[in-house]
Amino acid sequence: MNSVNPMNSLTSTTSLSLYLLLICLVAAERLAELATARRNTSWSLARGGREYGRGHYPAMVALHTALLVGCVVEPWLAGRPFVPLLGWPALAVAVAAQGLRWWCVASLGPRWNTRVLVVPGLPLVERGPYRLLRHPNYVAVVAEGVALPLVHSAWVTALGFTVLNLVLLRVRIGCEDAALTDGGRLRAPASVPSAGAPS
Repeated sequence: MNSVNPMNSLTSTTSLSLYLLLICLVAAERLAELATARRNTSWSLARGGREYGRGHYPAMVALHTALLVGCVVEPWLAGRPFVPLLGWPALAVAVAAQGLRWWCVASLGPRWNTRVLVVPGLPLVERGPYRLLRHPNYVAVVAEGVALPLVHSAWVTALGFTVLNLVLLRVRIGCEDAALTDGGRLRAPASVPSAGAPS
């Protein structure tokens, strides 16, 4: 007769609880992003900023919200375990992605946003991670979208988000590039969005 090891059950319950806490912290970070974006939107519009790509923004919000929901639901319903050889490296990547995201926020200052806003006449930002990459924030989004679910082996969520996010990023980056070249000249993005917006 098979018996359930109470220590294994306790460990599973504890890891799920800690993972739920992690997702709650990420959700709180998303709310902080939205508050920052709202403040920066007022700054940009007050300086004649123009918004691009409103049509795809709700899809982006829905996708990033679904990521967090999937991270909670899949491990719980499908019994996904915490696998140390996978979970710890995934956690390190997820934390590093947050660091990169907020490096982007700090580098862009009031010009950062979850929306695509362009303020006429401002130069391109070339400090921080933008010295190395054109869209460093999306590196953070892609890395987090893979790593965060895999902290607790939620591979379906990781795969589903990654595929849909790649489709969305093609639209998003195309929108940003069009905004930068609007009118036949480069302008600075008032926004290099975040992976997260609820996201």
